[in-house]
Amino acid sequence: MDRISITRPDDWHLHLRDGPAMASVLADTARQFARAIVMPNLRPPVRTTQEALHYRERILGALPEGADFDPLMTIYLTDDTPAEEIARAKNSGRVHGVKLYPAGATTHSDAGVTRISRCFAALEKMEQLGLPLLIHGETTDPAVDVFDREKAFIEEILGPTVERFAGLKIVLEHITTRDAVQYVEVTGANVGATITAHHLLLNRNALFLGGVRPHHYCLPVLKREEHREALVEAATSGNPKFFLGTDSAPHPRKEKEAACGCAGIYTAHAALELYAAAFEEAGALDRLEGFASHHGADFYGLSRNKGSVTLVREEWTVPQTLRFGKDELVPLRAGETVAWKLA
Repeated sequence: MDRISITRPDDWHLHLRDGPAMASVLADTARQFARAIVMPNLRPPVRTTQEALHYRERILGALPEGADFDPLMTIYLTDDTPAEEIARAKNSGRVHGVKLYPAGATTHSDAGVTRISRCFAALEKMEQLGLPLLIHGETTDPAVDVFDREKAFIEEILGPTVERFAGLKIVLEHITTRDAVQYVEVTGANVGATITAHHLLLNRNALFLGGVRPHHYCLPVLKREEHREALVEAATSGNPKFFLGTDSAPHPRKEKEAACGCAGIYTAHAALELYAAAFEEAGALDRLEGFASHHGADFYGLSRNKGSVTLVREEWTVPQTLRFGKDELVPLRAGETVAWKLA
């Protein structure tokens, strides 16, 4: 197969940042995806509906001329998010989810949730209104090994939360373990998960190829090969509970190559091409469309996109660096060859 056409896809987990930095990376997403769930972890975070709507206007204002792209907004859950804000978010028609970051779990998560019980009123309102909860699923308990934090979160926090709010729609984002795959598979239709291209393509050995590789560092961190294989099986299974979410997260090169480097991998420059590589390796290119274009829209209760995009088998070399505002960033597979190209 040398050419694939699929319904225009969506990205159900994306970091765009803000200002000139956002303007540098937005075009990469807009040329591939019709819509994207935009993360709210700016500085300061997007905590209210009004802030989300203002952020949306900044995104639309930064789009390249002629681009057809709809940012789907989220707000940042805190210990103090009132039920009234949840209602405003739902009524806006522009906010499509509420993001739960355990406090300190990842980049710009210091204002996140310290104890899930403090959010019960907000979660109850979300369950009532059908507004999805989008979860960074890692415990922040320092006693838990970094490679076990997703599993611990599922056992200690997610499981009891799903039991308490049985009708709450939940997306466990950027899953990284067989444990997460199995949990999503056996729970109800209200629980889904996104999977990134980098977690499909890389295992934790990629962090140490020829030395420490800071541009392969993300959170949740890359896991063992057995977990990568479980993610590939889930993504290519055709199960509608699993769908595309790049978690593309741009950082300036100097903040990645630092004594205490930032977590995040930039993949928006070649997102579909990277997913195609993973699906081809698994012998499942025929299932890429469902994963990329159908499952996420169906889960969120949105119509599937019109139109299509086409990938062709054509080798191209990823640039060593890309512009990122006044800085530069290093994209995934910088300087390497990719076998598929968006036509």
